[in-house]
Amino acid sequence: MDESIYLDEARDPLIIAEGWMKDGKDVAIATVVETWGSAPRPVGSHLVIDAEGNFHGSVSGGCVEGAVVTEAIDVIDSGKARMLEFGIADETAWQVGLSCGGRIKVYVERLG
Repeated sequence: MDESIYLDEARDPLIIAEGWMKDGKDVAIATVVETWGSAPRPVGSHLVIDAEGNFHGSVSGGCVEGAVVTEAIDVIDSGKARMLEFGIADETAWQVGLSCGGRIKVYVERLG
């Protein structure tokens, strides 16, 4: 079994989020909840974001992270969770570079 596929404590987004919260930061988590077709990251992938826009993890292999970070900052401010959807037919997806042919649904919520 290839142990390199497992995250250690220094790279696990959930452990990073816990540390940020202990440091008094406001934090949101984005989770891939559905995929269709060719999707860069599997269901269950996480991206954690703080109120300053720092982030760790991945929900898309880089192609929609910027849009998710922007939405996450709004979620932190409002406290209201959001469901985001990106796909090849979505004009937003082209703007952020998701041209892989699939779609992803990402749930963003504030932690704490």
